[in-house]
Amino acid sequence: GAAGLRLLEAGHDNGLRMTARLRDFEVKDLLSLTQFFGFHTETFSLAVNFLDRFLSKMKVQPKHLGCVGLSCFYLAVKASEEERNVPLATDLIRISQYRFTVSDMMRMEKIILEKLCWKIKATTAFQFLQLYHSFIHENLSCERGKYLNFERLETQLKACHCRIMFSKAKPSVLALSIMALEIEEQKLLELTEALEFLQLHSKINNRELTFWKELVLKCLMEYSSSKCSKPNVQKLKWIVSGRTARQLKHSYYRITHLPTIPETTS
Repeated sequence: GAAGLRLLEAGHDNGLRMTARLRDFEVKDLLSLTQFFGFHTETFSLAVNFLDRFLSKMKVQPKHLGCVGLSCFYLAVKASEEERNVPLATDLIRISQYRFTVSDMMRMEKIILEKLCWKIKATTAFQFLQLYHSFIHENLSCERGKYLNFERLETQLKACHCRIMFSKAKPSVLALSIMALEIEEQKLLELTEALEFLQLHSKINNRELTFWKELVLKCLMEYSSSKCSKPNVQKLKWIVSGRTARQLKHSYYRITHLPTIPETTS
């Protein structure tokens, strides 16, 4: 898997080969769709997991990437959202403005499922983040609890998912790196022991944690600065017909780009 992703990272942008940049753009589009439909971070995390696993096994031509990405997304939505919130495939395609048909997408889903050996119950970085947060939060007083804001951690994870390099990190390591940085940032010294316990329990060594923490920090600094490439706005001018609009919940209209990382109350 990692070798496949390394090839991708080395690819040059000539429109004929898949590149890391194209993958990252695709993930940003999936993030915009996640927000558009009001889906959970878990769904997005799962979609990215499917996409990266598929890209590491298959040579995908750039022209097919949209279909692959949206199919991974739809599989993740069906696997983790409540049934009543799952949109129709036709609506999903129309809203993402792709040119392929529902039957193209169904065929693609079957190919993806076969390549993933039908393993769609993946343990994602988001699940580890949830687990770590609930454990760590127990070790904080009510007064200090507000300094470890889960929404802020989720947003940081979403930003990391938009970079292909984090697909090479183990989900537990990525989650713990985000958590450790936030604890340092908020100066929550009373959590040092709890953090060490989690690291030991998750069998993560210091070298590994330090390596990924540095990369996460770099990513989050770029992300919060203005030079971070935001999703392609042109592509996201949704064309929603009256019929679709009636079917869509109001929350579908809260269209935002990469979310800003919430400030913690100081």
